[in-house]
Amino acid sequence: MLKRNLSAYLCFLIVFSCVLLAFSTPAGAQLRNSDAFFGYSRTGSDTFYPNVGGLNGWEAAVHIHLHPFLGAEGDVAHYGLGASASVPRTTTVMVGPRVSVKALGVNLFVHGLVGGEHSSNNSSGGGVSISSGTLAYALGGGIDFPVLPFFAWRVSGDRISAPTLSPGSGEEYRFNTGLVFRF
Repeated sequence: MLKRNLSAYLCFLIVFSCVLLAFSTPAGAQLRNSDAFFGYSRTGSDTFYPNVGGLNGWEAAVHIHLHPFLGAEGDVAHYGLGASASVPRTTTVMVGPRVSVKALGVNLFVHGLVGGEHSSNNSSGGGVSISSGTLAYALGGGIDFPVLPFFAWRVSGDRISAPTLSPGSGEEYRFNTGLVFRF
């Protein structure tokens, strides 16, 4: 019960922060120091459902720089690629604030994201059918290493959870790596 109340409070705080950031940005603001990411993502075992090993997938994210050090981030990820039909395919869509510090081309960031999760599977083999969606959140950060003038390589990690769905014994993390386009 405490875990769910804390999660609900945390999600409210993240959404409230995003709304404040969005409405405090000048109307004529230009996009600069923003980025787009696409890469590989892996979750821990039993992150969303029991008896489901770590899942492979992809993640895409866009960060819009709003104020010095502060920005807004949108994140979409899909897991379950290459798994059997009975393993849930899980998609997350989340948004939230991001704090970034940049020096010598290296970008270090932390973020808090909240949104939704949807899972489904094809249980034609006699397994349990899953088709559900719920609130999800991710807290974490990462580092971008410069590769070329407009490109960087990202390594990041998050604690990711769907509080009403994730088993208590699950490894609620995800690891991401991939290419970043800076604009």
